Amino acid sequence: MTLPAVFERSITGQAWRWRGAGGDADDLVTQLLLARGCPFEDLDAYRNPTIRAFMPDPSIFRDMDTAAERLADAVTSGETVTIFGDYDVDGATSAALLIRLLRQLGLEAGYYIPDRLLEGYGPSGDALVGLATSGSSLVVTVDCGAQAFEALEMAKTAGLDVIVVDHHKCAAALPIAHALVNPNRLDEDEGAAHGHLAAVGVAWLLAAALVRVLRGRGWFAAREEPKLLELLDIVALGTVADVAQLRGLNRAFVAQGIKVMANRRNVGLDALITASRLTRAPICSDLGFALGPRINAGGRVGKSDLGVRLLTTEDPVEAQEIAAELDLLNTERRAIEASVQEEADTLTGAQGNRAVVVVSGEGWHPGVIGIVAGRLKEKLGRPAIVIAVDEDGTGKGSGRSISGVDLGAAVLAAKDMGLLVAGGGHAMAAGLTVAKDKVDAFAEFLDERLASDVAKASESRALLIDAVVAPGGVTPALADALEEAGPYGMGWPAPRIAAGPMRVVKADVVGKDHVRAIMAGEDGRSLKTVAFRQAETELGQAILHGARGRRLWVAGRAKVDDWGGRASAELHIDDATWCD
Repeated sequence: MTLPAVFERSITGQAWRWRGAGGDADDLVTQLLLARGCPFEDLDAYRNPTIRAFMPDPSIFRDMDTAAERLADAVTSGETVTIFGDYDVDGATSAALLIRLLRQLGLEAGYYIPDRLLEGYGPSGDALVGLATSGSSLVVTVDCGAQAFEALEMAKTAGLDVIVVDHHKCAAALPIAHALVNPNRLDEDEGAAHGHLAAVGVAWLLAAALVRVLRGRGWFAAREEPKLLELLDIVALGTVADVAQLRGLNRAFVAQGIKVMANRRNVGLDALITASRLTRAPICSDLGFALGPRINAGGRVGKSDLGVRLLTTEDPVEAQEIAAELDLLNTERRAIEASVQEEADTLTGAQGNRAVVVVSGEGWHPGVIGIVAGRLKEKLGRPAIVIAVDEDGTGKGSGRSISGVDLGAAVLAAKDMGLLVAGGGHAMAAGLTVAKDKVDAFAEFLDERLASDVAKASESRALLIDAVVAPGGVTPALADALEEAGPYGMGWPAPRIAAGPMRVVKADVVGKDHVRAIMAGEDGRSLKTVAFRQAETELGQAILHGARGRRLWVAGRAKVDDWGGRASAELHIDDATWCD
């Protein structure tokens, strides 16, 4: 099938293209799987992604066996162990996973989550030495530590063993640690194929390796072996919330984790689902847009340890109290975010043709800059970095990238050049610390280093379409069928359909900046549509004011609206193009 000529240039300036291979598949699900890169011979495994089908031998990762043996020693001898986590969802879930596992193995581990504002990202030497002084003989850092050279050196001097479990980009040189497990080590071999794992996924593999070691030592002769699959709800949450690519093992983590989550065995997650006002079993998008942001709100604008406390508690009353607090903090976070977003939007006008948008502001809350960077990236189609500068002239920055542009590697290079105090990350996201007087030089460095990559990514930018239907074809049955090739997320994009031609019957603004419209096709069937955060954009204005009497095609994601108990379909619009 050939796309109509009108699809060559949309209202937002994009061409619409078929997503890729699979157009001749016998059924819709097969078409969707093939178009997302699934090998034909693996179709069955991808239709129902299981841990068994995608699980690697944990021993393929460097230092994994060393880490598992050291943890096994701690379990069998009853050592004092502390899990040192990051303050975001990936860090909280990674820490909670290991704490819950060690608890099942008979060891009550402590935890330490640094304060975002006072301590910053990752382990500090003072914190690690303090843990050693208070009695810890082993610390496991999760979602951090891969670049903590000074801190780990201080830990070693203090006689503290540290196992690093991370997934962020590494430099060629590695910090001194008892073990450093990270699929993104530059010296990683077979394990490098799993560089898309979130830290919680790496932690789960370490858990599997630990259980295997203890099994070999006869530890379960007189005690029940932990059911690692029952911890996949935590793994799924961290994987989706960290925007990890949902391919390979990650797809299995999420697909199976959502099933575990539906059983609501984790007291904290159960309370969080209730606080999020979900009245059905969570789906993949809920992890990223409902559950994850509430846990993040603790680390961003509240207490850094709330997420770990919630995910590890066995007390329903405590769980309800923490979940309610996180819900309130999330509301506060939204207000702070809106203020910073408005100022950042204003500053982008001075960016010109920079390949990477870099904006900074004094007094901005560092807890929301990552979210704002993501909004700018989506709006401008370029990588974006937002920097909050404190009263001492130190900037804390967070960046988000576009496909094909490795922002984490560029930030690491800037650090090596002396432009940053600290920095790192992965391809799609990065964090950094920079002096106020070096922000401009840093922006120029990124522009020079990434201009070619951004240009190539922009040239190939197109809106990818999976199916073309008449307005009447957008039904709950179609939406349900499209979901069968999920779970969808980063690296495994949700299906997008084009529907038309249609006319706008009614359009208005709902909420702050969402465009809601009723459209009617030539078949006389009407369709509910929503374009989120588009009221002030060219797309939103076209739907609101420019579409009177004109026919258009719209592209977006078909969703089921079951409000009021009656299922109907609606289209969440990404783009539109005129027929004339």
